[in-house]
Amino acid sequence: MLFVGTSLTAGYGLEPDQAFPSLIARMADSAGTPITAVNAGVSGETSADALHRIAWVLRAQADIVVLETGANDGLRALPVDATRANIAAIVDRVKRAKPGVPIVLAQMEVPPNMGEGYFMAFHDMYGDIAREKGVTLLPFLLAGVAGRPDLNQDDGLHPNAVGERIVATNVWRGLQPIIRSIIN
Repeated sequence: MLFVGTSLTAGYGLEPDQAFPSLIARMADSAGTPITAVNAGVSGETSADALHRIAWVLRAQADIVVLETGANDGLRALPVDATRANIAAIVDRVKRAKPGVPIVLAQMEVPPNMGEGYFMAFHDMYGDIAREKGVTLLPFLLAGVAGRPDLNQDDGLHPNAVGERIVATNVWRGLQPIIRSIIN
């Protein structure tokens, strides 16, 4: 399973085995469906950066690709149309390089102080891409963690080890049916 993403995927500020891709590999193993998790998270990466490196990343073997990108675009208030185009292009490149491999897109959000129009356009972008491209949309990656000081590092953006376990549980719920469909 290939996890492409930002610092949230990389596990910024944590040990590599505390990042959610590693936690998901342990959850899968415990569930009797062992996987190898390839963590291709890069801190600070925008969707444009991800688009530029995706061909290289796709050299890795993958039966499922999980894509988490766009959060840094939103934090920098980059145009939603540009972010949408980048994410759509990444999905297209994954489909060309790995035909038939399920793609899972993680919903990301921006803080409400970005303005209601930007907030809604950013939010809606993920569902639109998932529908248009026929990929699975996971709920907000940081659901139950974002905005909770007790579950985040001092920067208030990156989950601590406890928060990361919640993120892994969120992602695992969405991945289980896909993994089962591949195995069966």
